[in-house]
Amino acid sequence: MKTIRKILVPLDGSKHSQRALELAIAISSDKNTTITGLHVIRFPIISKSKIKDQYRKIAVKIIGHATKMAKKDGVSFNGKIGSNGYVGKQIVRAAQDGKFDVIVMGSRGPNPIAEMFLGSVANYVLNKSKIPVLIVK
Repeated sequence: MKTIRKILVPLDGSKHSQRALELAIAISSDKNTTITGLHVIRFPIISKSKIKDQYRKIAVKIIGHATKMAKKDGVSFNGKIGSNGYVGKQIVRAAQDGKFDVIVMGSRGPNPIAEMFLGSVANYVLNKSKIPVLIVK
């Protein structure tokens, strides 16, 4: 079995992405493993700079919290913030471009309506990714 050295964890602030990060940290017992947390900002179609600034502040907060969690457990962590475009495509592209070994992601995002179903982003990544995807509930 291939050794896991690079883990991509999409972070959206939901409890599911939080659990995905916790699992990624748990499987990163090897000090040569690096976790990259990716938050993709979904700007509304028409948005003013004040709204964009608010979205960026939320993204920085999410990445900051993830950085603290990884640091507490002695795991190497890189935070990335992307924007625009479909979130699922950005995750798959980041995984491919970064040559990650695995994607560990939450089953659903922060939308409470989707609680009964596998999230559309998770479903997209699961079906389009060329690397293994671990879905966390």
